[in-house]
Amino acid sequence: MSEHINNIDKITFQSYGNRAETFWERTRDHDVTQNYDAFLKPFGDRKGLDILDFGCGPGRDIAYFKSLGHNPVGLDGTREFCEMAREMTKRPVLQQTFNDLQLEENSFDGVFANASMFHVPSENLHKVLTDLHRALRPSGVLFMSNPRGDEEGWSTPERYGNFMQLDKSLKYLENAGYKLLDHYYRPPGLPREQQNWLAIVSIAVKNN
Repeated sequence: MSEHINNIDKITFQSYGNRAETFWERTRDHDVTQNYDAFLKPFGDRKGLDILDFGCGPGRDIAYFKSLGHNPVGLDGTREFCEMAREMTKRPVLQQTFNDLQLEENSFDGVFANASMFHVPSENLHKVLTDLHRALRPSGVLFMSNPRGDEEGWSTPERYGNFMQLDKSLKYLENAGYKLLDHYYRPPGLPREQQNWLAIVSIAVKNN
């Protein structure tokens, strides 16, 4: 990785680690039911799905998928979050930065990237999406929910963000081998200009 990307990872994940308990208290009761349902809908009634929670944080979503009878594995670049998630969920949690993934090929049915992918800089986004594509099984589902916008850079001195609109997001996904299934804006029930989050559901297209 370039020094630029290394710095992004180091500073951003350290920022989360310094506020790990505060982050957990602030997000543990967030209602993300709409995102759970959109991610799981393509699977129908299947149980025992192998799910990668990409940017798992303290483990809220791992715990939810586990409660449904699935086999979630967490991944985060923040050491404190990994420790918290392992303790709470008793599930495997990989401490890896988003920009340097080490994942086995064809090992997951789905990747749930809720409020995480926007930390990947544009210069490395194709690589990250390709790494996840390789880790997904054929027709595996990738869910992403990110703040939308038209800027990239340090949104605060400690947080790097790559904010994109739908058209740009879809170009990255298509170039990495994904096909769009669905998209929507959040929070629900608000005028579009107040819906600051964009959720995208896509599948990994693989040549046999």
